[in-house]
Amino acid sequence: MQSDDSADDQDPPTGSDQALWARAADGDIAAFGELFGRHAGAVWNYAYRLTGSWPSAEDLTSLTFLTAWRRLGDVTLVNESARPWLYTVTSNLARREQRRLGRFSSALSRLPRGRVVRDHADDVAEQVDADRRLRVVLDAIATLPRAERRAVELCLLGGLSTAAASAVLGITETSVRARISRARSRLRGLLQDTTPTVLTIEEP
Repeated sequence: MQSDDSADDQDPPTGSDQALWARAADGDIAAFGELFGRHAGAVWNYAYRLTGSWPSAEDLTSLTFLTAWRRLGDVTLVNESARPWLYTVTSNLARREQRRLGRFSSALSRLPRGRVVRDHADDVAEQVDADRRLRVVLDAIATLPRAERRAVELCLLGGLSTAAASAVLGITETSVRARISRARSRLRGLLQDTTPTVLTIEEP
């Protein structure tokens, strides 16, 4: 009679993110796959809200989990969820990419401009418009003081709780709430003529 062990081996790994991370660090690929399945969608959404670009969000999601895979043995999760750590990696990668693109855009602006051929497909136009609106919001967020910007990125863009954000930022939850409140006031003034749907979440 055949043992049921083989069937059990095929079951998806379960447990906390901390347990899955430790198992992945020991070489359990299925455990890392479970972490990816749990958080890839959220990381993609966070990356998109940071960049306003679908392709950039795809690239940042891949790079975030590649970084996680490479650092499994170096990092010990201090939160029950891996998401705060993944968001930190994503935001750092996004800033690095934005600096690189800034240098590229500066060089590109010095070149002669050619004729731009527009794509008039309705779905493309709608996506471009959505990206443009989000870009307006992101540009406003970029003007915030660094402390407020980090709180906004984690809580308003990333959807982390103020408790999780306080652990990531190393400050009290009250301080996180205060930073978000100040940021909201600034952003309302900057975005008077915009509909910043990305910021329409419940008050923390």
